[in-house]
Amino acid sequence: MAGADSDDSLYPIAVLIDELRNEDVQLRLNSIKKLSTIALALGVERTRTELLPFLTDTIYDEDEVLLALAEQLGNFTMLVGGPEYVHCLLPPLESLATVEETVVRDKAVESLRKISHEHSPVDLEVHFEPLVKRLASGDWFTSRTSACGLFSVCYPRVSSTVKAEIHTFLHFRTLCSDDTPMVRRAAASKLGEFAKVLELEYVKSDIISLFTALASDEQDSVRLLAVEAGVSIATLLPQEDLEALVMPTLRQAAEDKSWRVRYMVADKFSDLQKAVGPEITKNDLVPAFQNLLKDCEAEVRAAAANKVKEFCENLPEDSRETIIMTHILPCVKELVSDTNQHVKSALASVIMGLSTILGKDNTIEHLLPLFLAQLKDECPEVRLNIISNLDCVNEVIGIRQLSQSLLPAIVELAEDAKWRVRLAIIEYMPLLAGQLGVEFFDEKLNSLCMAWLVDHVYAIREAATCNLMKLVEKFGAEWAQNTIVPKVLGMANDPNYLHRMTTLFCINALSEVCGQEITTKHMLPVVFKMSNDQVANVRFNVAKSLQKIGPVLDSNCLQTEVKPVLEKLASDQDMDVKYFAQEAISVLSLA
Repeated sequence: MAGADSDDSLYPIAVLIDELRNEDVQLRLNSIKKLSTIALALGVERTRTELLPFLTDTIYDEDEVLLALAEQLGNFTMLVGGPEYVHCLLPPLESLATVEETVVRDKAVESLRKISHEHSPVDLEVHFEPLVKRLASGDWFTSRTSACGLFSVCYPRVSSTVKAEIHTFLHFRTLCSDDTPMVRRAAASKLGEFAKVLELEYVKSDIISLFTALASDEQDSVRLLAVEAGVSIATLLPQEDLEALVMPTLRQAAEDKSWRVRYMVADKFSDLQKAVGPEITKNDLVPAFQNLLKDCEAEVRAAAANKVKEFCENLPEDSRETIIMTHILPCVKELVSDTNQHVKSALASVIMGLSTILGKDNTIEHLLPLFLAQLKDECPEVRLNIISNLDCVNEVIGIRQLSQSLLPAIVELAEDAKWRVRLAIIEYMPLLAGQLGVEFFDEKLNSLCMAWLVDHVYAIREAATCNLMKLVEKFGAEWAQNTIVPKVLGMANDPNYLHRMTTLFCINALSEVCGQEITTKHMLPVVFKMSNDQVANVRFNVAKSLQKIGPVLDSNCLQTEVKPVLEKLASDQDMDVKYFAQEAISVLSLA
């Protein structure tokens, strides 16, 4: 019997070995995903002595299997016996951190970072720190790139002796000047993170020189990552050191010959502005920002345009208006008529925010003409971005100033050939309606909302139905009864069965917001009438509608009026009509 027991205990690992050798990748993947179950079955000791060595030695597999394994091992601490044995997970993760496929290496590094926190300081020095060194001095660039991400988790928790050794920066410094661009890229991307865990003296004495070297690397892919590191380093330094240590390099990056580097500067501009403070912003960043807004590459202009509102918001309060009016607004005016639609679109998504910063008079005099120009732009994205941010302007000057120009833009978007553009404007309709008021809406936009209900694209009809419900929530049931309900019910006689179905969808949505009286008196008779429709699709939607609006109706109406109609539909010759009618009867408890 004892023999049988020991055979049973070998079973999970035998099955795993079989499955991991199976030719079918999916089977191998499934078995990796069940690793924690297998480890539980084996117990902590056998997981350490059998499972982990097996995984370390025998897995040279498809990338997706290795990826799953790298992820699993990050959650394995308790399965190997808790933090005192967590170092047992290092060998398989170390070999995964050296494979060729980047996503696998990244996941292995992520798991290593995760389990590093579960090492005691002693174990970290005995087991984890040597692993970082081995990876950092590996023959293959793959292991060296992985090492870059591990210094920052290792450093804060080791003793001062080991710190001094890491301080010599032998390893990290070597990685920053590695022959392989991929390693230098990895080092540049982790430099800021490493700087954050170092003492300030070492940031000044060591990190700054590494940052300067990486920021003037021959590869633009390294230089652009150094920009991000520069922003992180700037947040660590006292104000008096910024000007001398970081700003010359960042100024150089803002004028780099590669547009990708300039793009990165534009993209990180708000973070940089917060890091360097008001004085450097005024003296250095304002001219740099102007240059980025005028850059010869559209991608850079678009990235900078995206930051206009944030940049202006974060300017020092005492000089904010002057800087914007003198330096930023002239550039913005040029961008409104930029040749590239992505630039115009990026600007349109933030420009409305300037009105709250500049106040009513400046908005009317300087910004309003720009908004109106953008509302007439040939690119739908631009018009849409302006319309979707109207609430900012409404707060400052009220929407009347814009409403006459808004109308043509809204109508054009509502009838745009691209259905996604039509869909987007529908989604803003309730917001617009609330800002324009009921009279303006009824006069100018109501007919548009009704036209969408008969659009040839189902997604538009569906969104238009939802839009009606939101409008009723805004303007009230009485408004619905007078303006919306009659038009919706009129569609019940449309020759196109799809439009008749839309009537039912609208009734479903409106019954909730219009309440019992309007539903019973006006909408229900139309639903009953449609139960005799020639088209089975319409009839089964009648059954679904009655189920949906049932809870709004009183019990007497359900028993005397709804029940007979559903019973009639339940004996319909069409299978679907029967099914939905029976379901409605059971859900509404009318049986």
